[in-house]
Amino acid sequence: MSTAPASHSSADCGEDLQSFRREVEYLRHELKRSQREIELLREVIRLMRLEKYGPSAEALSEGQFALLDQELWVEAGEVNAEAALPEQEKQATDEGKTRQRPVRTELPKHLPRRETILSCPPEQCRCQQCGKEKLVIGFDESERLGVEPAVYYVEVTKREKRACADCEEMGVSAAPLPERIVEKGLLTDEVAVDVIVSKMCDHLPLYRQVERMERACDYSPALSTLSDLMMRAGSLLRLVVDAQAKDLLAGGYIQADETRVSVQTQRTPGRNHQAYFWQYSSPNGPVVFEFRMGRERAGPENFLRDFRGTLQSDGYAAYDKIGGKGMIHVCCLAHIRRKFHDALQLHPGDAHARAVLEKIGGIYAIEREARELGLDAEARGELRRSKSVPLLGPLRELILAAQSKAPPKSQLGKACQYALKLWQRLVPIFENGRIEIDNNVAENAMRPVALGRKNWLHVGSEKAGPKLAALASVVETCKRHGIDVRAYLLDVLPRLANWPTHRVQELRPLAWQAAKASAAA
Repeated sequence: MSTAPASHSSADCGEDLQSFRREVEYLRHELKRSQREIELLREVIRLMRLEKYGPSAEALSEGQFALLDQELWVEAGEVNAEAALPEQEKQATDEGKTRQRPVRTELPKHLPRRETILSCPPEQCRCQQCGKEKLVIGFDESERLGVEPAVYYVEVTKREKRACADCEEMGVSAAPLPERIVEKGLLTDEVAVDVIVSKMCDHLPLYRQVERMERACDYSPALSTLSDLMMRAGSLLRLVVDAQAKDLLAGGYIQADETRVSVQTQRTPGRNHQAYFWQYSSPNGPVVFEFRMGRERAGPENFLRDFRGTLQSDGYAAYDKIGGKGMIHVCCLAHIRRKFHDALQLHPGDAHARAVLEKIGGIYAIEREARELGLDAEARGELRRSKSVPLLGPLRELILAAQSKAPPKSQLGKACQYALKLWQRLVPIFENGRIEIDNNVAENAMRPVALGRKNWLHVGSEKAGPKLAALASVVETCKRHGIDVRAYLLDVLPRLANWPTHRVQELRPLAWQAAKASAAA
């Protein structure tokens, strides 16, 4: 009688132990799953911070991020300055200590100098010991940047009128008006171009420009006047951009990228529609922006339908299977590098991500060597084949090794998947010295659109989109090739309305620059 309960109790204890072990195993599994989810969420949060504060924020520590998150109005310049601090100063920031002020930069040498001499007061002009007048032995100099505010004036144009005293029937003759951007407008061409430059280069919304004019001269043009001016200029420049597009497509090498922009439209009542600016350009050629209401394949498919050269883009699928017969599609090494860089920023001790980045860094070092030597396309191609191509095999092995260790949904896992998916588009870059290893030049031309998007917020209508794209095309082409945007627009815009269509090639920014250089020679 005494042994049965003991046996039953022992069985119960065994079952309880097994149940306990299963529970522990389940909790361990849930803990690991939760830890993986937490790591992935931390990656997402840090990536969002990097996107919010820009590329310079990649160098920021967690302590610096925490401080920045407390500031509502952090500017890009503040983030750049924070990221540029030496490591010891970053550590001081993490500990809550005050960091050093940045060193004052030197003012540009080309700016004119206006000297102001400050004389010593009378009591300092004589020696207090002997009473003799002190001699001027030199000056303590300091420099500050000055400015003359814009001066507005009213330009009065008097057209001479002539008539014959003996032949009244011949009527009156008047001097012809010069060509203007806006015929019979209240704004001179100089003011009109200033509005365009302020909007497209300085990203200053039109309503702020109206306020600025009112402060400066107690006159505020109607907002619709400035808006009509922008649309007029964009409409005129579309002919120039069409000519640029033909040159670009005939050039054999195009870099492509796209960025979103909000537009007011009846398609989405009550809210803005997300449209896109698609950009096509070449490093040494023109820039062409195309406005599209969506991000679908139809955009690049239509623009590149007859293109048979080399297209360079990121991994966006809309660029797949487009272009003319024989078109070569290559990828961007910077996009591959950036994803591994993000993975290393999230996990600084990750040896796999670091190894991949070091190998990619070796490839970029070879590109830097080519630039420093001033190599042409053919010589750069030879350098790549001799030095860069041998690095590609080991780079791929490092990526495969990293992929085998990284969870597929982690940042490192995604970076490996992205690189391997585009690998066949990476190899052809190193067979042609004309092609850049990344499309950073194209991305740099997209940044003004992103800056403008934060200031003027949206495009006013679907019809305004193509005209704004035309303005962006011309402005970015000028900036890329060192052309004075203001001088170009002042010279070209007034002439465009009456310019022969078959000669519009002559007014392209690059042709205009060449003509000016030839005339000055």
